[in-house]
Amino acid sequence: MTENQQDPKLDAAEHEQDAELDVSGHQEDAQWSVAEWHGKMLVDRDGEKIGKLQDVYVDVETDEPQFATVKEGFIARHLTFVPLGGITVGPDSLQAAVSKAQVEDAPNIEQHGGELSQADESSLYHHFELNYTPPKTESGRRLARR
Repeated sequence: MTENQQDPKLDAAEHEQDAELDVSGHQEDAQWSVAEWHGKMLVDRDGEKIGKLQDVYVDVETDEPQFATVKEGFIARHLTFVPLGGITVGPDSLQAAVSKAQVEDAPNIEQHGGELSQADESSLYHHFELNYTPPKTESGRRLARR
Protein backbone atom coordinates (compact mmCIF):
# COMPACT_ATOMS: atom_id res chain seq x y z
CA MET A 1 0.00 0.00 0.00
CA THR A 2 1.36 3.42 -0.95
CA GLU A 3 1.28 6.47 1.23
CA ASN A 4 -1.70 8.01 -0.65
CA GLN A 5 -3.89 4.89 -0.39
CA GLN A 6 -6.04 4.39 2.68
CA ASP A 7 -6.72 1.10 4.36
CA PRO A 8 -10.30 0.10 3.27
CA LYS A 9 -11.02 -1.21 6.80
CA LEU A 10 -10.19 2.19 8.32
CA ASP A 11 -12.26 3.98 5.67
CA ALA A 12 -15.30 1.78 6.41
CA ALA A 13 -14.90 2.36 10.15
CA GLU A 14 -14.86 6.13 9.61
CA HIS A 15 -18.09 5.97 7.54
CA GLU A 16 -19.70 3.82 10.22
CA GLN A 17 -18.77 6.38 12.86
CA ASP A 18 -20.19 9.20 10.68
CA ALA A 19 -23.45 7.28 10.26
CA GLU A 20 -23.74 6.87 14.02
CA LEU A 21 -23.30 10.61 14.50
CA ASP A 22 -25.97 11.34 11.90
CA VAL A 23 -28.43 8.99 13.58
CA SER A 24 -27.91 10.49 17.01
CA GLY A 25 -28.56 13.97 15.59
CA HIS A 26 -31.88 12.80 14.15
CA GLN A 27 -32.84 11.06 17.37
CA GLU A 28 -32.25 14.30 19.24
CA ASP A 29 -34.65 16.13 16.87
CA ALA A 30 -37.28 13.41 17.21
CA GLN A 31 -37.28 13.80 20.99
CA TRP A 32 -39.06 17.16 20.92
CA SER A 33 -41.86 17.12 23.42
CA VAL A 34 -45.39 17.84 22.27
CA ALA A 35 -45.32 21.06 24.31
CA GLU A 36 -42.53 22.35 22.04
CA TRP A 37 -44.66 21.73 18.93
CA HIS A 38 -47.01 24.64 19.73
CA GLY A 39 -46.46 27.51 17.29
CA LYS A 40 -44.27 25.44 14.93
CA MET A 41 -45.03 25.52 11.21
CA LEU A 42 -46.84 22.41 9.99
CA VAL A 43 -46.16 21.42 6.38
CA ASP A 44 -47.71 18.72 4.23
CA ARG A 45 -45.92 15.64 2.86
CA ASP A 46 -44.59 17.73 -0.06
CA GLY A 47 -43.31 20.55 2.17
CA GLU A 48 -46.19 22.94 1.40
CA LYS A 49 -47.16 25.13 4.37
CA ILE A 50 -50.42 24.23 6.09
CA GLY A 51 -50.26 26.62 9.05
CA LYS A 52 -48.97 27.11 12.59
CA LEU A 53 -49.76 24.37 15.07
CA GLN A 54 -52.20 25.53 17.75
CA ASP A 55 -53.21 22.49 19.84
CA VAL A 56 -52.44 18.79 20.02
CA TYR A 57 -55.12 16.16 20.59
CA VAL A 58 -54.03 12.86 22.11
CA ASP A 59 -55.61 9.42 22.29
CA VAL A 60 -57.18 9.11 25.76
CA GLU A 61 -56.09 5.48 26.09
CA THR A 62 -52.45 5.74 24.90
CA ASP A 63 -51.71 9.46 25.44
CA GLU A 64 -50.12 9.44 21.94
CA PRO A 65 -50.57 12.56 19.76
CA GLN A 66 -53.24 11.89 17.10
CA PHE A 67 -54.26 15.25 15.63
CA ALA A 68 -53.10 18.85 15.67
CA THR A 69 -55.10 21.97 14.96
CA VAL A 70 -53.70 24.71 12.75
CA LYS A 71 -55.02 28.15 11.91
CA GLU A 72 -55.69 28.48 8.21
CA GLY A 73 -56.44 31.47 6.01
CA PHE A 74 -55.55 35.13 6.21
CA ILE A 75 -58.97 36.78 6.51
CA ALA A 76 -61.42 34.12 7.64
CA ARG A 77 -59.09 32.19 9.95
CA HIS A 78 -60.43 28.89 11.21
CA LEU A 79 -59.03 25.84 12.98
CA THR A 80 -58.33 22.78 10.90
CA PHE A 81 -57.41 19.30 12.14
CA VAL A 82 -54.32 17.51 10.78
CA PRO A 83 -53.47 13.87 11.63
CA LEU A 84 -50.11 13.42 13.35
CA GLY A 85 -49.51 9.77 12.40
CA GLY A 86 -46.19 9.48 10.56
CA ILE A 87 -45.16 13.04 11.44
CA THR A 88 -41.55 14.04 10.82
CA VAL A 89 -40.01 16.47 13.30
CA GLY A 90 -37.63 18.93 11.64
CA PRO A 91 -35.55 21.74 13.11
CA ASP A 92 -38.07 24.46 12.18
CA SER A 93 -41.25 22.62 11.24
CA LEU A 94 -43.33 19.47 11.54
CA GLN A 95 -44.08 17.52 8.36
CA ALA A 96 -47.40 15.68 8.23
CA ALA A 97 -47.86 12.51 6.15
CA VAL A 98 -50.93 13.93 4.35
CA SER A 99 -51.41 16.43 1.52
CA LYS A 100 -52.56 20.02 1.96
CA ALA A 101 -55.60 19.18 -0.21
CA GLN A 102 -56.65 16.44 2.25
CA VAL A 103 -56.37 18.93 5.10
CA GLU A 104 -58.36 21.59 3.25
CA ASP A 105 -61.10 19.04 2.48
CA ALA A 106 -61.36 17.88 6.12
CA PRO A 107 -64.73 18.25 7.84
CA ASN A 108 -65.42 21.62 9.45
CA ILE A 109 -65.55 20.81 13.16
CA GLU A 110 -67.19 22.97 15.79
CA GLN A 111 -65.35 22.77 19.10
CA HIS A 112 -67.24 22.70 22.36
CA GLY A 113 -64.87 23.83 25.11
CA GLY A 114 -61.85 22.11 23.57
CA GLU A 115 -63.62 18.77 23.19
CA LEU A 116 -64.97 17.10 20.08
CA SER A 117 -68.17 15.11 19.92
CA GLN A 118 -67.90 11.39 19.18
CA ALA A 119 -69.51 12.04 15.76
CA ASP A 120 -66.90 14.73 14.97
CA GLU A 121 -64.07 12.41 16.00
CA SER A 122 -65.46 9.66 13.81
CA SER A 123 -65.79 11.96 10.78
CA LEU A 124 -62.17 13.16 11.20
CA TYR A 125 -60.78 9.64 11.43
CA HIS A 126 -62.80 8.49 8.42
CA HIS A 127 -61.85 11.52 6.31
CA PHE A 128 -58.17 10.71 6.75
CA GLU A 129 -58.87 6.96 6.30
CA LEU A 130 -57.83 6.10 9.86
CA ASN A 131 -59.38 3.33 11.94
CA TYR A 132 -61.80 4.71 14.54
CA THR A 133 -63.16 2.78 17.50
CA PRO A 134 -64.82 4.73 20.33
CA PRO A 135 -63.15 3.92 23.65
CA LYS A 136 -65.09 2.46 26.53
CA THR A 137 -64.98 5.63 28.59
CA GLU A 138 -67.78 7.59 30.21
CA SER A 139 -67.64 10.28 27.50
CA GLY A 140 -67.14 7.82 24.63
CA ARG A 141 -64.55 10.20 23.13
CA ARG A 142 -61.14 9.10 21.95
CA LEU A 143 -59.40 12.51 21.73
CA ALA A 144 -58.38 14.97 24.43
CA ARG A 145 -56.64 18.33 23.94
CA ARG A 146 -53.21 18.75 25.52
